[in-house]
Amino acid sequence: MKRKRKKNPDQGFSTYEDMTLRQHTRLTTALKPDAESYKKMRQIVGEEQFYPTANTLIHGSHYPTSAAMEKLSEDVKGQVKRREQFHRRRMFDPDAPIDYINDKNMRFNKKLEKFYGQYTEDIKVRLFT
Repeated sequence: MKRKRKKNPDQGFSTYEDMTLRQHTRLTTALKPDAESYKKMRQIVGEEQFYPTANTLIHGSHYPTSAAMEKLSEDVKGQVKRREQFHRRRMFDPDAPIDYINDKNMRFNKKLEKFYGQYTEDIKVRLFT
């Protein structure tokens, strides 16, 4: 049995423009147009006015339905919910030892501990006992 290929595989990060275009393409394909309302609007307005030319003024002539607005708002709420899952704030741990003077120093100390913690364990034990 062959595995199905992904339709839009993730190629990894290349540029912000490519990332933005990829997100735009994904979001626009997720929002499916309503063909019935499209055909109904074309019948009401007429073929000449529905497909504009250089001389057609269409500003303010289209008003979306409440169902379309609700569909769009639900999609935007889903985007916000997904975005919050990826960028969650780290909670403050009051029981953690404070060995820093500001946020920048806290990050620096974490990096030092990550790379040199194994070499300084015995010094810390002797220092705090």
